[in-house]
Amino acid sequence: MTEPMRTSTRDLDDLRERLSAWLGRRVSRVTRPSANGMSSETLFFTVDGTRCVARLAPTEEAVPIFPSYDLGVQFEVMRLARERAGVLAPKALWFEPSPEPLGSPFFVMEREEGRVPSDVPPYTFEGWLLEAAPADRRLLQDRTVAIAAGLHGAPYTAAELKGLGAAGLRAHVDGQRAYYEWMRGDTRIPLLERAFDWLEAHWPDDPGPNVLTWGDARIGNVMYRDFTPVAVLDWEMAAVGPRELDLAWMIFLHRFFQDLAEVFALPGLPCFMRRDEVCATYRELSGHTPRDMDFHETYAALRHGIVMARVWQRRIHFGEQPMPDDPDDLVLHRALLERMLS
Repeated sequence: MTEPMRTSTRDLDDLRERLSAWLGRRVSRVTRPSANGMSSETLFFTVDGTRCVARLAPTEEAVPIFPSYDLGVQFEVMRLARERAGVLAPKALWFEPSPEPLGSPFFVMEREEGRVPSDVPPYTFEGWLLEAAPADRRLLQDRTVAIAAGLHGAPYTAAELKGLGAAGLRAHVDGQRAYYEWMRGDTRIPLLERAFDWLEAHWPDDPGPNVLTWGDARIGNVMYRDFTPVAVLDWEMAAVGPRELDLAWMIFLHRFFQDLAEVFALPGLPCFMRRDEVCATYRELSGHTPRDMDFHETYAALRHGIVMARVWQRRIHFGEQPMPDDPDDLVLHRALLERMLS
C-alpha cells in the first residue's frame, strides 16, 4: 500500500459545529485518529474538560465495510461488557439514533490513553510490541485472552442480547454468507465460496454453548499501558455464539500479520499468540476447553477474507488501486487461506 486508505468523506469543521449545536456546549477542535478505522468513523474532541470519542455510522458515499450499523446495539453491548463482565470497554456517555445532528447515528464515549499494536505498518514489522521483552509480550497475550474469558463468563439475559440477532454458530455462518453476497455484488470470489463449502464439510458435531462474543477480538482493538489492557475497542461485530469465535479470531489475526512479515522476509513474532498457549490460558481462566479450533480458525480466515475483499473494493472505488484480473486476489491473505483449505 503506497497510498493511505480513504476512511471518510466528512468535513471536520462542519462536524465540530454540529457537535457543538447538539451538545449545547463548545466543542474543541475535532480531529481524527491517525489510524482512523475503515468501518465506523472515529472522531476525537473535548467538551467541558472531558476527552471524548464519537463513533459515527459511515455515509453511503464512503462505501461502508458492512451493510448496516446498529450503533445503539454497540452502545448497549459496551455498557453490558463494562458493567457485567468488568471488561474495560470505554465508558459509554451518549447515544444519538437520529441522523439529523451529524448526518448519521452516533454515540459518544470517554477517551482513554494507551498504546495500540499497529495495523499499518503491521506490529509484526516494527514498533513497541516487536521490541518488547518476551515476558512482557506473554503478559500482554495472557491479559488479552483474559478479556475474552471474562466477557464470555459473565451473566446476561436473553432480552439484553436480543439486539444481536439469532444465536449460535449456524446463524453466525448464515449471516456471514449473506454478508458475502452483499459484498461481492456481481463478482464471485471462488476462494471464499470454497471456504464456505469447506465449513459445511467440517461442521462441528457440537458447537458448544453460546455466549456474548466480542466479535473483533484482537490486540489491534485494545489499548495497553505497561502491557496491560486499559480499553477494549470496536464492538460492531459482537454476536451471540460459541466462545471459539473470539479465540480463533484472536489467533488467526496474529497469524495473518505474521504471515505478512514472513512474505517480506521479516522475523515477526512467531512465538506470539500461538494456538496451544492461547487455548491453555483460556482453559485455565474459564474452565472451558476450546474445541474444533481447525474449523474456527478456517472460519476466521474466511470472515477476514470477506472484510478484506470489501476493503479492496473501497480502494478500487476511490481509485487507489485497479481491479485485479483474478477476483481471488481481492483476498489479501489468499495464499494463507488456500493452504488452510488444502
